[in-house]
Order: sequence, then C-alpha cells, then structure tokens
Amino acid sequence: MQGLAQRGVEAPLGRVTQLADAQRPALADLFIIGGGINGCGIARDASGRGLSVVLAEQGDLAQATSSSSTKLFHGGLRYLEYFEFRLVREALEERETLLVAMPHISWPMRFVLPYHRDMRFESDTPTSRLLGMVMPWMKGRRPAWLIRLGLFMYDTMGGRKILPAARTLDLATDPAGKPLNAKFKHAYEYSDCWVEDSRLVVLNARDAEARGARIMVGTRVISATRSDGIWQIVTEGPDGSATHHARCLVNAGGPWVEDIIRNVARINSSEGVRLVRGSHIVTKRLFDHDRCYFFQGEDGRIIFAIPYEQDFTLIGTTDKDHKGAPKEAVCTDEEQDYLLAFASKYFSKPVTRADVVWTYSGVRPLYNDGAKSATAATRDYVLSLDQTGAPLLNVFGGKITTYRRLAESALEKITPFFPQIKGPWTARVSLPGGDFPVDGVAALTAKLQAAHPYLSPYHAARLIRAYGTEAAVILGTARSMADLGRDFGATLTEAEVNWLMTREYARRAADVVWRRTKLGLRMTADQIAALDSFMTDHAVRAISPAAE
Repeated sequence: MQGLAQRGVEAPLGRVTQLADAQRPALADLFIIGGGINGCGIARDASGRGLSVVLAEQGDLAQATSSSSTKLFHGGLRYLEYFEFRLVREALEERETLLVAMPHISWPMRFVLPYHRDMRFESDTPTSRLLGMVMPWMKGRRPAWLIRLGLFMYDTMGGRKILPAARTLDLATDPAGKPLNAKFKHAYEYSDCWVEDSRLVVLNARDAEARGARIMVGTRVISATRSDGIWQIVTEGPDGSATHHARCLVNAGGPWVEDIIRNVARINSSEGVRLVRGSHIVTKRLFDHDRCYFFQGEDGRIIFAIPYEQDFTLIGTTDKDHKGAPKEAVCTDEEQDYLLAFASKYFSKPVTRADVVWTYSGVRPLYNDGAKSATAATRDYVLSLDQTGAPLLNVFGGKITTYRRLAESALEKITPFFPQIKGPWTARVSLPGGDFPVDGVAALTAKLQAAHPYLSPYHAARLIRAYGTEAAVILGTARSMADLGRDFGATLTEAEVNWLMTREYARRAADVVWRRTKLGLRMTADQIAALDSFMTDHAVRAISPAAE
C-alpha cells in the first residue's frame, strides 16, 4: 500500500485525514441527508457558492435509486405525450451542458425507434385523449406524422448544438434493422446521451469535498431537531454517535424522504412520495452495433435496449408501484417476463431467461400528485420549503438528467437565508477527470496506452471512461501490470482499488464492482469475495493515513 501511495494515489485531504473536531466549523450552513444524485449535486453547488456543507449517507453513495437508473441523460421523449414541456425542455438543454462537463462518463448515443403503421397502444395520456376526440378512427394508433412532430420538437426545444438531428431509417438496408422482426421496415433515429450514473454521484461528492464539504458515508441520521433557530442533527456512523449543528437542513433522502420528514425531523406533513419500482435486465449481447433501441409497447409503456459494457445489452425499465421498503426492491419474475416478452416482439430472435445475466431494480421517489398510474405520475421535481423555525428543504422526485438544475433551484430556495451566497456556477464546469474536450476520449485513450503499453485496449478504454484524465494519476509511474499491485480479475488492480477506497468512498466489494464499475459482470463470486476481504482488511488504511 505504501508503494501505491507513492505513485500519486494519496488520500484526499478533506475526507481521509479526518480533521479534528476542533478544526471543523461548529455550525454548518447546510446539513444534507442523502448521498444520491440530488444530495451530492446540491452539496457540490452549495460548496462552490461558499456555504459550509455536511452530507450524511446511511449506506454507500448512489446505493439506492441513483445507481438503478436506465443510465441516460435524456429529454424524455414520451413525456411530450403528457404535455410536460417545461420538464422536457429543461432536460434537453441539460444534455449538452452535462456532456461538456463530463465527457469521460457521458457520451452521445443514437436511438432507433422502429415504426409500423398498424401498431396500437392503450394509453391514457393527454395526447391520446386528444387524438381520440379529433381522430377517433385511429383507435390507439400513433400516426407517423405525430412521431415526426415529436422528434422535431425534441430537436428544437433544447437548443441542440453538439448532438446530431433526427432522421428516418430504411431498416431493410440499415444495420439497425438486422436484429429486428422483418415486419419493421422503417424507423426514426434521434439523439440522447449515456451516463455512468453511480460515477456521476461519486464525482459530484468528490468535487463538493474539494470545495470544502464534508462527506460522510455509512452514517445514518437518527434525529433532526430545531433548537434556538438551528438544526441539531444526531448521526450514527463508523465512529459512533455524533451531534451536528446546521442553519438549514436539506432532506434529499430519495425513497426515504417521507420517512425523514415524519420519523427523523418529526414533522407532520401532507406531502409524500409515490414509490415506483423500475426494474432492468442485462442480457448477453443481442446486436452488433452501438445504437440503442426505443421500443413502444401496446400498453402505452416504452422500454430501451441499450449496448452495455461492450458484451451485454441492458433492457428496461418497468413502472410498478412499490409497496415494500425501498431497499427490498428487486426485479421480480413477473417484471423479467414482461421485459423479455416486450423485447421479443421487436427482435427477430426471442429473448429468453437463458439470455439474462443480471437484473437490478430501484425505487423512484416520485412526488405524489395523485396520478392514476405509476406511468402517469410526474417525473418533475418538487422542492418544498418548511420555514417553521430553522429552514427545512424537502426534495421530491427528479430525474438524473436535471439533477444540476434541481440543485440550482434548491439553492435559489434557500438563498434568502444566506445573504452572502454566491451565484450559480456549475454549468459546463468539469467534474473530476472531465477536463478534456467533449470529443477527446479516443485521443486520451491513445495517450494513456502510449504511456502504459502493457494495458490491453479494453483496460485502457475502461480506465478513461471511468476516470478520464485521472486515469494517468492512478497508474502513476507503473511500467507493468505487476507494478499496479494485486490483480483481482477483470482488469481490476490494487492501484485502482486503493484509489476507490481513498478517493471515492468505497468500503466494500459491492461499492466497487456494482456501482463505481460494473466489473461484477466479469468477475467470479470467489474473486468478488477476495476483493471484499482485501477491502475489509485494509479499511483502516483508507481512513487513517497514520496507518501507512
């Protein structure tokens, strides 16, 4: 471990050195509950505006909803059917803003929407109701002109400059048609973006910490009480109980936001969340190109089939009301069968259980707007400010695409309590490792391989896609794989694990292989167990430089 630290993988000052309590501010400006994308996005924005911030996450960063998304920065084409134009416009504007700030973990992707004139859909959207009134003979069809109109709006609402425009495809000649059912002769192709969701959360937390925030993982908030115009927050973490004080409390607890209001802050409120489960399946690779499919279902739902981790295909998502505890969300047999049957209506070769290599599920904490179905519930975010004493900001809903705008809106809400606060600053400002041109991944990968020729092309590309310009820091002066320490399998080395533990808050193997990377798809159970043992044995080194 000492050798690895000498190669530039030393611990960050803000977290690992664990400043003595006497050196920390006795009163923070913000205390944030929740280490998902909303909590970490708000922490980053607030820290950059000069506020002192403490964030507590009960488990790992992005452990719940924020690591269980479909992993897209997208405007939400289907939300146009619900006339959610502000949400779609904001999301479309954000795609390119975010691309510029994180070209290592986000990149453009083309989406293929197969179309057949006889396709019919049972849906109760404002658009379908309007069509039913003015064109009753359509009987559930989405006419081609309506799809083209939607794509025209999609191309023009967000001020698109980087992403290419929509176009029509002839599936008889285009490679995108090869894996599809022969009845699909035409398709529409449009642009959205991929994002590594868990890494997005971690990088926001790291940037917040670099700007002065204190990030605490494995730390549960037990109670939050107003006293003399400030919040007194009691936490339980790795070092036992602690009491914190803050001028403002931000509840970004995701699926637990309502529980925090009632059982942590002990406040009566009529506002609540609708927990909607979104499940995904990962299969063996189903097609050879790098485009994504957008499939429309007869039930009014849509799913995506996306190239995933080079050798796999990601299919999702479902929309089911979730009744249990958020952490109990799993992709049920019923949901697997639904996704398999849905995809099989489009692919020429049926997709079966034998093709599935992994499943995951998360709970979306949507604002409870009284919608009839989970699919119809709004994906927009709602920020509720309670000013009965020290301010409490509750964050409901939100999409990963609009997390930065949500953070700006949250800061705007609490600005009256902090007259010294600076203005918005996060637009197009690079996240750690993202300080290179939006089209510079290939050049950066080639540069890394030239400096470290022992890396396989896959290994070099994976490191750049995960760490960007910081990949060179992880490798340091290593001249061979042996110089990177222990090999855990699937190109995961001790140097990388040390970085993840000291810089990126990872504590257990699952934090590494299922969130910060997806190497669990390529590692055996024994390899993951060995990694977990290593991380447990070396945990003291990750939190105490004195152990070096």
